[in-house]
Order: sequence, then C-alpha cells, then structure tokens
Amino acid sequence: MMKKVISTDKAPTAIGPYSQAIEVNGMVYTSGVIPVNPMTGQIPEGAENQAKQALSNLQALLVASGTTMDAVIKTTVFIKNMEDFATINQVYATYFTGEFPARSCVEVARLPKDVLIEIEAIATK
Repeated sequence: MMKKVISTDKAPTAIGPYSQAIEVNGMVYTSGVIPVNPMTGQIPEGAENQAKQALSNLQALLVASGTTMDAVIKTTVFIKNMEDFATINQVYATYFTGEFPARSCVEVARLPKDVLIEIEAIATK
C-alpha cells in the first residue's frame, strides 16, 4: 500500500498534526475542511457563507488531489446548529452535480476556530 500526502495552499493549511488529504489505492481521504479563506485567513459570517467557503476549500483540495467533486462517494458534514441544516443543504446541492454522494450530517457542540461547519470527504481518483 502506497500512500501519498496531498497538500495545497488553495485550501486552509492543517492546524494540527495531520495532512490535508491522503491518497491511497486510488482513493482520496480528506481531513475535515473548515471555512477559512486560504488567502486571507478570514472566516465568513453566517452558515450560508461558511458552507460556500468550506465547500470551495474542499473542491480545491480535491482538485489538488487530481480528482473532482463528481468523484466524491461519501461526505461527513459537522454543523454547529441543526437549525442551519436547510441552508447548508441548499449550498451543498450546488457543489455536487448528477448523483449525490452518500452523506452523514451531525450536529456537534464545537468546531475548530468556532466555525459553523466542517466537511470531510472520500473520493475516487
């Protein structure tokens, strides 16, 4: 088994001892991606804007991995408030075309940098 560390400056850098993503056996496993603008370090306000930024960051990480959002087979979405579920769903639906990946979505007490959303994905290469 060969694993390859994936890293890009087009998505937020890791804020701990982990890789942005790992490729192994034709699969890409991302770490959780939060809505930090990788160019400015800023976090947008509100669930809609944070969902857009987190998904844009995820998309950039997948592109750096040599794959696309269309190749995502599973996501896990962590949200701070289940009241934001419908808003996040609307944004989420604009980033995936055709068949949607399998997904889990859970409400959590707190996320890094006190963001409202974090998303991780598994994609084929």
